[in-house]
Amino acid sequence: MKVLHVYRTYFPDPPGGLQEAIRQICVSTQAMGVENTIFTLSPQPDPPVIDRPEARVVRCRSWAAPASCDLGSLDAFRTFRELARQADVIHYLFPWPFADVLRLAAPRHKPSVLTYISDIVRQRWLGAVYGPLMWHTLRHMDAIVSNAPAYAAGSPVLSDPSIKARVRQIPLGIDESSCAVAPDEAVFAKLGIKPAEPFVLFVGVLRYYKGLHVLLNACRHVAGRVVVAGAGPEASALESQASALSLKNVVFAGQVTDSEKMALLNACRCLVLPSHLRSEAYGMVLVEASMMGKPTVSCEIGTGTSFVNLHGETGFVVAPESPEALAHAMNALLGDGALAEKFGHAARRRYEALFSGPALGRAYAKLYQDVLNKRP
Repeated sequence: MKVLHVYRTYFPDPPGGLQEAIRQICVSTQAMGVENTIFTLSPQPDPPVIDRPEARVVRCRSWAAPASCDLGSLDAFRTFRELARQADVIHYLFPWPFADVLRLAAPRHKPSVLTYISDIVRQRWLGAVYGPLMWHTLRHMDAIVSNAPAYAAGSPVLSDPSIKARVRQIPLGIDESSCAVAPDEAVFAKLGIKPAEPFVLFVGVLRYYKGLHVLLNACRHVAGRVVVAGAGPEASALESQASALSLKNVVFAGQVTDSEKMALLNACRCLVLPSHLRSEAYGMVLVEASMMGKPTVSCEIGTGTSFVNLHGETGFVVAPESPEALAHAMNALLGDGALAEKFGHAARRRYEALFSGPALGRAYAKLYQDVLNKRP
């Protein structure tokens, strides 16, 4: 079976959670006999075709990206249409409004599924303009995937009666073999972390919805080191905030390599994801932490984060935008190694049951086959 995945950006362009989610879907379904191709845009699509272990990546030029919505040219339509002809199933990743326009160039009645990652939260003007095209796309999908029950229930789009019957639940996951890199232990000396020192870890792109300003306020009351690993548009503002608060226990690690990330995840006492807005629809890093048997601290924002991290079982879920609650949860794990270990074991068991490569591969392979069987 040939599947074409469609999203606005992909590796080797700067990494993000959704690119990694696509990679994991490709890796896990490949083991089920699926041949994957990814169509994407890039500011510098040279070379235009890249053969990666998980998929063939076909790239056209991104000419502009207003509100993070990459736009392509006529060449993108021609390339997409040819790839769509060759595919058995087209898999769209939402939101990307340009893909809704691209879809009109696909052959009629081509089996299509859509993974709904997030509502349009911040760019409300875009949602108003884009609404009619969005609903047209959703109503022509054979199936729409939600990554967590709570997100589907709280989404005004996914709970709409006109598409609700098409919604299926498939959690995002990670194939452990795809993360088989040797941990780079040198990162600890670089960051000034002592051997066996318990510390809290944040990993991710430094974006507005990650709640890192709340985390920094919480760090004034945290009895341990907090490592912030990642780069992004909020980096300068966050470093200024940490300086203004005279925080001595916060280390900005910047962008880390995969091997450095694995070393940090393996050694941390717990992972924190302080995201306070629904733009954080799932939190793949929570799955990474679960895979490594680490407890997590996250916020209740009515999305998939509280599906991955179960309060009182795999970690703590606290109120969003509450530095006090965040600090209390981090201190509880920093100060109680046995509790952290208990939550970590439960997180690993949950990973194996719901978020592992085999679980992800079986679910998506079945979805593709189901929609293929529905069409003549």
